[in-house]
Amino acid sequence: MSQLSEQELVRREKLAKLRALGINPYPADLYPVNHTSNEVKNQFEEGKPVVIAGRLMMVKVQGKASFAQLQDSEGKIQVYFNRDEVCPGEDKVKYNEVFKKLLDFGDFIGIEGELFTTQVGEKSVRVKDFTLLSKALKPLPLPKEKDGVVFDAFTDPEQRYRQRYADLVVNPHVKEVFIKRTKLFNAMREFFNSAGYFEVETPVLQPIPGGAAARPFMTHHNALDVPLYMRIANELYLKRLIVGGFEGVYEFSKNFRNEGMDRTHNPEFTAMEIYVAYKDYNWMMSFCERLLEYCAMAVNGTTKVKFGEHEIDFKAPYARVTMADSIKHFTGFDITGKTEEEIRQAAKDLGVEVDETMGKGKLIDEIFGEKCEGNYIQPTYITDYPKEMSPLCKEHRENPELTERFELMVCGKEIANAYSELNDPIDQRERFEHQLKLAAKGDDEATEFIDHDFLRALEYGMPPTSGMGIGMDRLIMFLTNNQSIQEVLFFPQMRPEKKAVALSDEGKAVLDLLKKAEKIALTDLKTQSGLSNKKWDKTIKELTKNNLAKVENTDDGLFVEVV
Repeated sequence: MSQLSEQELVRREKLAKLRALGINPYPADLYPVNHTSNEVKNQFEEGKPVVIAGRLMMVKVQGKASFAQLQDSEGKIQVYFNRDEVCPGEDKVKYNEVFKKLLDFGDFIGIEGELFTTQVGEKSVRVKDFTLLSKALKPLPLPKEKDGVVFDAFTDPEQRYRQRYADLVVNPHVKEVFIKRTKLFNAMREFFNSAGYFEVETPVLQPIPGGAAARPFMTHHNALDVPLYMRIANELYLKRLIVGGFEGVYEFSKNFRNEGMDRTHNPEFTAMEIYVAYKDYNWMMSFCERLLEYCAMAVNGTTKVKFGEHEIDFKAPYARVTMADSIKHFTGFDITGKTEEEIRQAAKDLGVEVDETMGKGKLIDEIFGEKCEGNYIQPTYITDYPKEMSPLCKEHRENPELTERFELMVCGKEIANAYSELNDPIDQRERFEHQLKLAAKGDDEATEFIDHDFLRALEYGMPPTSGMGIGMDRLIMFLTNNQSIQEVLFFPQMRPEKKAVALSDEGKAVLDLLKKAEKIALTDLKTQSGLSNKKWDKTIKELTKNNLAKVENTDDGLFVEVV
């Protein structure tokens, strides 16, 4: 257990005093809440009795009377404690000792009282009795305010993501993002269900990681003595269900990819995949834009959303551009009919980083990603991908070099991927075998497995089908104007937490300066710190020794950055 702070020690002393008074700080019995803070305000009647509960968030003691704020899941409500109403008899311990001295910010309390309006017109609850429901032993990272200026706000992203529970308490607006996330899922379900499609569940642990090109997480099943993989996609299982006779299935699936992390990628993410029999990718484009228009309205009440400096409009229809036309438009190079070597040379000429392991599809993907993708701000379908890029997709009906595929781009990012699904088992086997050759060549994104059971399913016959996948985390980022995926995940993956280091006051001050700058010239940091030479040397050594900062010698001089 880490060393307790002074405040934590004081709270534990209060805990002991409460127990000594015969008060259980963690009672087990039900507390009969009958109103939320919103219901108090929206269904307000002077003198109406209510029972509410929540966290004590602010207390202003004024002798025999006090005002406080109670925060529940829906907001805050003012409560008024009067000593003689809380303690009508001779014994005033409950007010004088328990309320005034032994309760803290963050404690959960239940209140029985009646509604009244204060002299300044604020709807409040007059407390008749209160019950301690849970004693908080750690102080919340509440922002402080002085002369109208807020400081010490809980805004450090790493701390907020690591301690999301505290973030939700002290930054209640964060909850709105997650409420909108749930609205998005509900809206999508309504749209699919009303169309007659069926929600299903497929395995998370799979003997073969299929349906996408990605590096999987691997585990071992002891009883079966076989390797298993956490799913990278659920596509092949959903198609098996189309073979089995379902005509429309969808799933919200947790997928896992053992790859890099950044502002738009988490190793665990949520995808929605839907497959509908007797449809093609043209139908799916129309379906997708109607779906997203419906979802935007359900989440925000408008099809227009702000994302960074852009305003995006999800109103259907969306522009449609072939991949070849896009590359030609932005680079002047026409990929149509070109060999692998011609495309590799073109990529090099365009300054796109490529290597010998890359096949034709990967080379085209790199050119498009570097030179084209970022230009599409409004929702735009990129269609008709080269066959090498789409091993599960049906050959284009007019051009055998292409496939019937689209990706939906918004603000330079892909949020939906859809096909006319490949249902020819012989063609599918050949595509899988081609992927194996690419993997052997060194392409770490090519599929290293052939799912023979999936091929067997196709041999029983799969009707013409269109399928689509949507990255739900990325979509909610756009609908809530969040640039980082960590903001839309309750508990994003984080590096192991560094043990707290007891820094000197000078060390803390310099580290705060450094965090604001991230990277700064050593001389500038020293000037900003205002420390003498001796104290500066001691402080910078303290930060580097504790691996909190590092000094780099560059061509432009010495620079300091946060580790």
